[in-house]
Amino acid sequence: MSDLGDTPAPAGAELPSTGSGIVIEMAGTDIIADSDRKGRPFSLFWPWFAANISVLGISYGAWVLDFGISFGQACVAGVIGIVFSFFLCGVVALAGKRGGAPTMVLARSALGVIGNRVAAVLSWILTVGWETVLTSLAVMATATIMEALGAGSGTSIKLIALAVVAVLIVGGGVIGFDMIMKMQTVITIVTGVLTIGYFILTFSHIDLGAVTSMPSGKAQAFIGALIFMMTGFGLGWVNMAADYSRYLPRKSSSVGVIWWTTFGAAIAPLLLLSYGLLLAGSDPALRQGISGDPIGALTTILPTWYLLPFGLVAILGLVGGAVLDIYSSGLALISAGIPIPRPVAAGIDGVIMILGTIYIVFGGSAFFDIFQQFLMTLGVPIAAWAGIMLADVLLRKAAYAEADLFNPRGRYGSIPPVPMGIMILGTGVGWGFIINQLPAAKFLDWLGYFMGAVGGKDGDWAYSNLGVLFALLIGFIGALLLTRGRVRAQEALALPEVVVVVEEVVEEGEAA
Repeated sequence: MSDLGDTPAPAGAELPSTGSGIVIEMAGTDIIADSDRKGRPFSLFWPWFAANISVLGISYGAWVLDFGISFGQACVAGVIGIVFSFFLCGVVALAGKRGGAPTMVLARSALGVIGNRVAAVLSWILTVGWETVLTSLAVMATATIMEALGAGSGTSIKLIALAVVAVLIVGGGVIGFDMIMKMQTVITIVTGVLTIGYFILTFSHIDLGAVTSMPSGKAQAFIGALIFMMTGFGLGWVNMAADYSRYLPRKSSSVGVIWWTTFGAAIAPLLLLSYGLLLAGSDPALRQGISGDPIGALTTILPTWYLLPFGLVAILGLVGGAVLDIYSSGLALISAGIPIPRPVAAGIDGVIMILGTIYIVFGGSAFFDIFQQFLMTLGVPIAAWAGIMLADVLLRKAAYAEADLFNPRGRYGSIPPVPMGIMILGTGVGWGFIINQLPAAKFLDWLGYFMGAVGGKDGDWAYSNLGVLFALLIGFIGALLLTRGRVRAQEALALPEVVVVVEEVVEEGEAA
């Protein structure tokens, strides 16, 4: 039976075939049965690498330098922000291996069966937003490349590009986990090889003298760049980090889950960002062009014959990220309490994604403004949730009581006041320390109501995005200090089967 609501069901029991050897995954918020679990922690490398190898990482080099910092400061901010934020994803991925359910189901242990629906809705909005952003980038990049090749331009090219990209993304999301893993393996290999080609062909464009002569920025600017890196990378994925590790056997190495999630997700962005910093620091015109068309601008320094391979790199890299997003957005929608099959949820999200892409591509709005404000505003409550979830994962020593994850009267409760209060506090404080940077979004001018404490909305800290960091810390420290007793009381109740973390470590040591 497939799961259509808030009742647990064994995964994999109903997997209809399309008649062409393709099987559609019907598992929604289901607990993945031990018999259906497979693979090793290393298998996590493929989806996370493919989702983050997008050449959009090169464009981040220009955006980080826009904070007014030096090349060295940008490198440090990038390394810390990327590695640390994806490490958080690795920790959350442990919950998937232990509990065998999607992230937004496992998070009910921290925020309650009903209370976590708030986080599930936020997660759904965030992932659908990322799908839309990545799809928009793919369409704009395709149009730019086709025009440069003399194949035409305008609305027709964009519509064709949108149709092709949407089929790949929505098709992968609807079919499900196995198809996504196959797609991500191919995307990893193809984009990895062709991205190296881009490096080789554009290396002569780098001017080390110009790069190293950029002056250092203030501490506030450096912190702003660091938080922007965290929000743009790992914190944008942490709300779905357990969705892929849930298929691993329970006895898989915990260290391996954290390592391969962190390494697989971070290695490509680190290389791409570093190269993007070199390019953007060498060419002010390229740096400015990236703000308007983050992918298309990168083609202006390529020889014509490589535009088509670069287009393949750009599209596949963006598709790799969007496929993970649409899969997880469907799971989040079901976790929020919408009683529909997972493939239908992914299809609904695909329709919203397409409509959003049409708005961005044909609406004439400045892309980066929409992108940055989107990240900052939603990044605050997600950061608060992430802090609570991280503390919950670290505090738990026993296996999840699987049935209670679907029962508001069970040990995890319905709407536990303490963790919900922590999330509200973290979000409230966080929104007080970020500002609306999008002139067209007047409805967000209320943000930044605490900025007077650090110099005001026009002061040195105005663009540092401190609210994201504050929300994360309040969520983590608050939950670590105030929910320890709640977790211990839950685990004191009898479980049909207890898996102790200490035993996992012992088993791993014996295996070694």
